[in-house]
Amino acid sequence: MKGLILALVLALVGKLKLYQHYPIFHTGKTYLYGYESFILHGLPSRGLAMAGLRLTCKLEISHVSRSIHLLQIRSPKLEEYNGFWPTDPFTPSSRLTETIAACFSQAFKFEYAAGRVGTIFTPGDCPILCTNLVRGILNMMQITIKKSQNVYELQEAGIEGICQTRYIVQDDSKNNRVTVSKSKDLTNCQEKAVKNMGMAYIRPCPTSRNIRGTVMFTYKMKYDGSGTLMTSATSEQVYHISPFNEPDGAAVMEARQELSLVDIKRAPVSAPKTQLQNQGSLRYHFSGELLQMPVPLIRIKNPDLQLTETLRQLVQDNEEGATKEASVKFLQMVQLFRVATLDHIESLWVQFASDLPYRHWFLSAICAAGATDTFRFLKQKIHDEQLNIWEASAALSLAFHFVTPNKQTLEVASTFLTCPQIQKAPMHRIIVYLGYGSMVNKYCAQTSLCPNELLRPLHDLATEATSKDDAKDMALALKAIGNAGELASIKHILKFLPTFSPAAASLPNRIHADAVLALRKIARKDPKKVRDIALQVFMDITLAPKVRMVACVVLFETKPGLPAVTAMASSLLTEPSLQVASFTYSHMKALAVGRIPQLYNLSAACNIAIKLLSPRLDKLSYRYSKVIHIGDYSCEYQAGAIWRVYLMNSPSTAFPSDIITKVRGYYADTATDIIEVGVWSQSLTKLIRKQNIPFAEYDTYKTLKELGKTLLGWKELPPEDPLVSIYAKVLGQEIAFVDIDKDAIQQTMMVLTRLLSFLSQGVSGQWILPVLVGELRHVVPTVVGVPLELSLCGTALAQAAANVNIQISPPLSDNFRPSQLLETNMDIHADIKPKAYFHVIAMMGINTQYFQSGLEFHAEFSANTTMNFDARINMKEKNLKMEMLPCDQEVELAAVRYRRAFYAISRNMGEVDSEKKSQLLPKEEVPSTSDQPVQPLERASGPGIPVGSRQHGHSQSAHSHHLTQVGSYTHLFCGKFESLGCSACLSLKSRSSAFLRNTYLHKLVGELEAKIILKPVNTDADIDKIQLEVQAGSKAASKITDGPTSGSKEEDKTSLYKDIQAKLKKILGIENVFEVANKTRRRKKRIHRNDKPAVTNVWAEPSAHPLSGSSSSSTASSVDGKKPGNEHKKDEIRQSGKKRGGSSSVSSASSNICSSSSRGDRSGEQHCSGDSEYSNQQVIPHAGPFNISCSEHFCASGHCTHRVWTNERKTDYSKPPMLAAVLRAIHRNEQPTGLQLVLYTDTQPMRSRMQMFVSSITGSSRWKLCADASVINSHEVSGSLKWGKDCQDYRIALQIATGQFAAYPAMQMKLEWPKVPSLVRTTAKWFYSFLPGAAYVLGYSQRQQHGPSRQATLVMALTSPRTCDVVLKLTIYDRAIRLPLPFPSSPSRSISTLPPPDWNVFSQARISIIENIEARCSVFQNTFTTFNGVTFNYSMPANCYHVLVQDCSSELKFLVMTKRLEESADLTAINVRLANHEVDMYVSNGLIQLKINGVQAPTDVPYTSNSDASMLISSEKEGLSLKAPDYGIDKLYYDGHRLEIWVSFWMAGKTCGICGKYDAEKEREYQMPSGYLAKDAVSFGQSWIISEDPCAGACKLQRKPVKIEKPVAFEKAAAKCFSVEPVLRCVEGCSATTAVPVSVGFHCVPPDSALSLEGQARLGQKSEDIVSTVPAHTACSCQRQSCPP
Repeated sequence: MKGLILALVLALVGKLKLYQHYPIFHTGKTYLYGYESFILHGLPSRGLAMAGLRLTCKLEISHVSRSIHLLQIRSPKLEEYNGFWPTDPFTPSSRLTETIAACFSQAFKFEYAAGRVGTIFTPGDCPILCTNLVRGILNMMQITIKKSQNVYELQEAGIEGICQTRYIVQDDSKNNRVTVSKSKDLTNCQEKAVKNMGMAYIRPCPTSRNIRGTVMFTYKMKYDGSGTLMTSATSEQVYHISPFNEPDGAAVMEARQELSLVDIKRAPVSAPKTQLQNQGSLRYHFSGELLQMPVPLIRIKNPDLQLTETLRQLVQDNEEGATKEASVKFLQMVQLFRVATLDHIESLWVQFASDLPYRHWFLSAICAAGATDTFRFLKQKIHDEQLNIWEASAALSLAFHFVTPNKQTLEVASTFLTCPQIQKAPMHRIIVYLGYGSMVNKYCAQTSLCPNELLRPLHDLATEATSKDDAKDMALALKAIGNAGELASIKHILKFLPTFSPAAASLPNRIHADAVLALRKIARKDPKKVRDIALQVFMDITLAPKVRMVACVVLFETKPGLPAVTAMASSLLTEPSLQVASFTYSHMKALAVGRIPQLYNLSAACNIAIKLLSPRLDKLSYRYSKVIHIGDYSCEYQAGAIWRVYLMNSPSTAFPSDIITKVRGYYADTATDIIEVGVWSQSLTKLIRKQNIPFAEYDTYKTLKELGKTLLGWKELPPEDPLVSIYAKVLGQEIAFVDIDKDAIQQTMMVLTRLLSFLSQGVSGQWILPVLVGELRHVVPTVVGVPLELSLCGTALAQAAANVNIQISPPLSDNFRPSQLLETNMDIHADIKPKAYFHVIAMMGINTQYFQSGLEFHAEFSANTTMNFDARINMKEKNLKMEMLPCDQEVELAAVRYRRAFYAISRNMGEVDSEKKSQLLPKEEVPSTSDQPVQPLERASGPGIPVGSRQHGHSQSAHSHHLTQVGSYTHLFCGKFESLGCSACLSLKSRSSAFLRNTYLHKLVGELEAKIILKPVNTDADIDKIQLEVQAGSKAASKITDGPTSGSKEEDKTSLYKDIQAKLKKILGIENVFEVANKTRRRKKRIHRNDKPAVTNVWAEPSAHPLSGSSSSSTASSVDGKKPGNEHKKDEIRQSGKKRGGSSSVSSASSNICSSSSRGDRSGEQHCSGDSEYSNQQVIPHAGPFNISCSEHFCASGHCTHRVWTNERKTDYSKPPMLAAVLRAIHRNEQPTGLQLVLYTDTQPMRSRMQMFVSSITGSSRWKLCADASVINSHEVSGSLKWGKDCQDYRIALQIATGQFAAYPAMQMKLEWPKVPSLVRTTAKWFYSFLPGAAYVLGYSQRQQHGPSRQATLVMALTSPRTCDVVLKLTIYDRAIRLPLPFPSSPSRSISTLPPPDWNVFSQARISIIENIEARCSVFQNTFTTFNGVTFNYSMPANCYHVLVQDCSSELKFLVMTKRLEESADLTAINVRLANHEVDMYVSNGLIQLKINGVQAPTDVPYTSNSDASMLISSEKEGLSLKAPDYGIDKLYYDGHRLEIWVSFWMAGKTCGICGKYDAEKEREYQMPSGYLAKDAVSFGQSWIISEDPCAGACKLQRKPVKIEKPVAFEKAAAKCFSVEPVLRCVEGCSATTAVPVSVGFHCVPPDSALSLEGQARLGQKSEDIVSTVPAHTACSCQRQSCPP
């Protein structure tokens, strides 16, 4: 028992000792500590520049009473560091020391108890910087000791906020000492002290891995009976900032503190004499550092004077070309405007408003400042109309997005909404409302609850627009609400969605879509609520497909889980709209392949969901809506981007009517929508149709109106005006949108007319547009008490100096139309010098209003060019003539520069003009390229032309030099054009520090420059000017220049064309070329004079039997046919062909052997054996007219080359060229020199050719360039590019041919380069180095295989109408690549069917695409095929007209009806209504008959209408054809048995009848006139029967609702049921002779219900309860019919 008591006592004592292990300061004593802290910024590599600060001082701490303590800081000393660590020393800063000493002159008071620092009190005039330094000192005394644990974790408050802290306590009880270590994870904080600016549009990830920070404290204490004394404390804090999340590419901030006990005195610290103010806890306070931009410090004394001086200096720097200095001055000006008062700004405006250069800089800085007074000033100027419309538009767009959102600026912004001057300009009103919504979004992002009064103006606009039925204001309100993105707006948005508000059903579909899109930003705050709303909209099949597809986009942006995605997939299994199904399925597929970490869960859910869906959705063409997804993500650098295109088709278009494209970037675990553009369109097809046709005045319009009454439930489509709506979003905020309608087009034409009139008066001046692109700042505290800032600031400067004068004759009329420009002559004088400059400043370090220290990164991008010319354009004569000044001096034609530099900087307010700045890398590490001489390693002249030989007109030379120093290189390429007196040089320079460490951070340091320079070249005669003349059309031949001749020359009176022919032969040297071709062609004819070309069946299936016997070897011939051994090989071919009876074969290196035989009934049969892999397959060409044999076109690999000129006819030069261009230098006393280009075309029925020749106009040079492209026959196209001496030195050839590849029709492209310059070979090798990686990324397979040298072959095989296989014989291949459109050989021919001999693959490509978007409906006997391609069987009741197709739009342009004749089940008759015409086509006595308006017309004479819209009826084949394209009927064909009708593509979605709606919605094809979906084809066909008067017409059938006569039990109770839609029945007095069963939906009611069939035409508004089969009458006997006499 005694032992137990002793153990308890010892344990109690141990706990007591542990409890006292926190520092205690006794009353009446003063504890003296030495304090030193420093902070450094730099890269982790040794020997690099760093910047930092060091603070040393002495501390006196005394205990006053209870928890109150006093802190006195004495002898503070602040030193700066800027140099190369650790060799350079710290530098004392006397001015900063004086500033710090002044605020430390009085004592500070703080609460301290049990190791916890409480409230801090400071003098009232103490700057916040000094207070934070005190927080840094007291933060070292913050310690939390637990009584019973030595190792523990907790959330502890400190200067950084409340962060996760881990403690380790080591108690040395023998020596009465204790060591406490604690570490904090600064990325794991509940309430972190952090300040972000400019990041409201960026979605951050809570656990960013690009900024990692930690701090570690070590305390050493000793204790005795009186308590615990802290003898020393140290801290070390490290922040790693990795812009690209590279482990080795991080910038480092390191901060250290050291506190050591020096002495203990009896004298207490004297109490402060002034009243102290409560400054809160240890948590860091942000204040002054937020005012200082990351630019050089400015001592602000007199803002008015400083703004004036800065503005003057800024304009001066810009005029002198010092764009970098101007950019920095611009940022300083922005900072000055932020502290300037409204009076200062107003006085400055009065001083500089009239001076244009100053005005531009002034307004740009005002917009970028974003302060309350600058915002108020802008409002006043717009109100006073002191800004023109363009200035106001730009200023409003920038100001609303750069202004700092607070109560004052939001109050000013609300006055913009009601400003009369804003209301008068529609574009300004749109900008202001959208900008106000963005301001609300940024303001509410900083608070937990958004005030309702801020959203009230937007909600009021929505309410007012709804009451006025103003669609434009509805769209504006919804877009502004979407920018605000607040939860309180949801109830207002739902009022525009029919799913939640039935009254919204009458609103346009685009308003519904805008309402759904307005939910996107709200989803970031409450994704679950928005997900539920979007899912309901998506599931609502009564909404337009466009609205549901937009809901799908919003739904996926909420990142739904697996249950929601699976629910969407399940709904697609029964989805009636294929547009919605295709869009959703493709969106899921796009998400399923994503690699974005933030979307991993969504990608996994989509992967599972698409497995539930039918594969048929993957086979839908681009006639259906799709989502295109392109993107990539680097897991190593945690950065990526995706580009999505949402293509949404509407029923009324064959192509996408609505498109949304967006680019989203992912960086540093954040995501932002960089840019988004959307285009909504409707009824655009009206713009391409013939207008002003009075359809409503025609009889057909009235007939269709009356007919609509007989088709139960039918309604015409509402009219729509042509409209295009375009919107643009930047960083997720919509900045502008515009509706382009007829009025907008007229206004645009007026603006264009004014612009041309303005230019005709001459324009001269300079224009400048400076813009603050962005300002992003992220500030966190350090343990020292100074802020660590990561900031990025970018400015852009666009400027142009221009002198433009345009003279137009004849002058433009007031009612200007663009077509008038085709009849005018224009004289243009232009001297334009545009320039663009972009400057980015990034900083990591300390940035306060007193001092700056850290790393500074500068990136500069500049681009400039120069244009100075006189031009005369004669549109009527198709002539263009431009004149330019000669190369008198070196001119920088165009330049792009990108400089990147890292500096370690130190600045302080005490020494503003003495900035300390060190390059991060020592200069000797990376040598400069500017001083390096360019030593040409290779000098290659133009082919066959000595360098500097002036007589040849021009020459080329290339200089390439690689610097030997690491990390730097320069290239210089020059080409001389002596005939023009110019030399053009391309200069490339680059320098980086990646040689130190291969990280992106090191790669950023350096420079890149590319520029094109024109230099003068010495010539024998002075050049006055350089002239370029282009002549097209019939007069092109007159511009061809013959060389200089001696003596006089008589004119050739015979023919202009003979002169053209002579010039071409003499100047271009083509005669020699064609002599070679003719010899080769004649020789080829001799070789094959006894052989018939083998005809290969390119569509037939290959036989599995191997080929027996020997095969012929492939041959090759040079261009001139004189290669040794060539004739011997040709003889082998001839002999082999004779031995095998005319058969030929091709042998390849891959051992794939094919042959084709033309003997007897085995013509076209092929025998193949060998490897079936695509890399070993051989293309068998389609042989036809003008083709040489198979063995000569596709030879064995590595044995032959394609001959471009071998099998081509000689071009007929009796026709003039289509285009001639001459670039000449005009000399003073000599003939012009230069180059000329001639473009010649020769088009014939099956063959066409285009040739281009470039040569010297002097005729003395033999250097020429020849380009040739030929369509040899319907299966082969070839082209070549030759250049050099008489076009013989270098050659590149391309051949495209069709044939068969692995039993599939295929196309082969073969590229050959027998000889090319070394530069081309080097470039090709560089490109080829990327090919394997690119193929891997795109999903292609690769196979190593020896192939022919200097040759590449691409084969594309059509494996199905929607897929193709691709083989690039380098060798890379892929299978089953999806095609955007089906591409069969013909709609009625399978892929493996042999095509006819006249089948042309090139024309068939175009025809196939047209057929896939063209609407065709056919009727043959009982088989109907609709516009959407749905085929069904339906037997029409005799003598009853059916609506085959009619125009269901509001114009009601046409009607086509058909009926089956009673005498024959195979014969039909049709009735067509067009305008005032009624056309009847029928069969009588076996002959086709035609009646027009009841009058018999001959069928062998074409009939043409004389109305506003044309109609042509003519005989075709065995029947008649009707063409009325202005009505929408492209063609109608009728022969009694077959009826086919084609409607124009602009009729998509506007038709109805048995042929359907032409909307690609195959699942909804059986739509009755009421819109009800029929259960079967019979019900569908019968619903379009036109009822007639039973006494006057031959049709005795009409549709009536029916009742189920037998007892029915519904919901376990007896019921009577009535059909929802009427059923075909005989009229009263007639009895049915035949009937067919049909499935019908029924509505059931209790037996005692008053509902009956009397007076009911249809019950379409009732619910469908059951489906039952009832008989539908198809023929009647009317013996008892009673008709009036």
